[in-house]
Amino acid sequence: MNLILQALTSNAAAAAAIESIAGVTGAAGVQAIAARASGTQAWRLDGAAQAANAELDRACLAAGIDYAWIDPALRLSDFRLVAMDMDSTLITIECIDEIADMQGLKPQVAEITEAAMRGEIEFNESLTRRVALLKGLDAAALQRVYDERLQLSPGAEQMLQAIQAAGLKTLLVSGGFTFFTDRMKTRLNLDVTHSNTLEIADGKLTGRVVGGIVNADEKRATVERVCREIGAETHQAIVMGDGANDLRMMEVAGLSVAFRAKPVVRAQADVGLNFVGLDGILNLLG
Repeated sequence: MNLILQALTSNAAAAAAIESIAGVTGAAGVQAIAARASGTQAWRLDGAAQAANAELDRACLAAGIDYAWIDPALRLSDFRLVAMDMDSTLITIECIDEIADMQGLKPQVAEITEAAMRGEIEFNESLTRRVALLKGLDAAALQRVYDERLQLSPGAEQMLQAIQAAGLKTLLVSGGFTFFTDRMKTRLNLDVTHSNTLEIADGKLTGRVVGGIVNADEKRATVERVCREIGAETHQAIVMGDGANDLRMMEVAGLSVAFRAKPVVRAQADVGLNFVGLDGILNLLG
């Protein structure tokens, strides 16, 4: 396995830390590699020992460096699908928290969101509780959140352009809401989206979700279904997420990517992107 390190080019201290990190892993040599992700620098450590992972994790976090153990034979062309969570992965916000802010309830809702993403509250319960707090809010608040607060995560557009150019299909599967995933599908030319539908009556949110909830099991089932539909195996999927409800779909992936993720997710993912953007996966795959 190759050990690939990457950091933002704005991290001037990163290069100086590489030799000490090489020492932690017992690597025989360090090779700078051509970075395909914008605004990044990358290195390959030859002969590194995976047994040093805990110390490696601490050293890289302290230096602002992302690392990943990658099969040197792995290529972007080995994959057929990229599946992404939306809130705090493809985009920088948790939409429900920002909707709640329109009600003056962001702290209460955000507290439940955080607990759910850490895996401390079952997702169905957390979503039901949070959506109930939105009852009576004018539905126009959804458009305000989209227009005023929703931003793509760093590297999102560059990553999508590269994978779409390579012929991979895209899936946005979210515990968030169709109001936002529908707009992301159009804006980014995504192939498939799946998320929850907020019930609206007389122009106001009712505090309920229509139909079944897109939880961790449904996310996994959606990845499996889309893979079948495109004639791919699940190991040909790259799956990206940040919260505990993404772990089930990440389990079936050929490459799982934790983006700015909760510790429970970082610990189980193949790749952690804590500092570089989503396009950091391009530095890992030939």
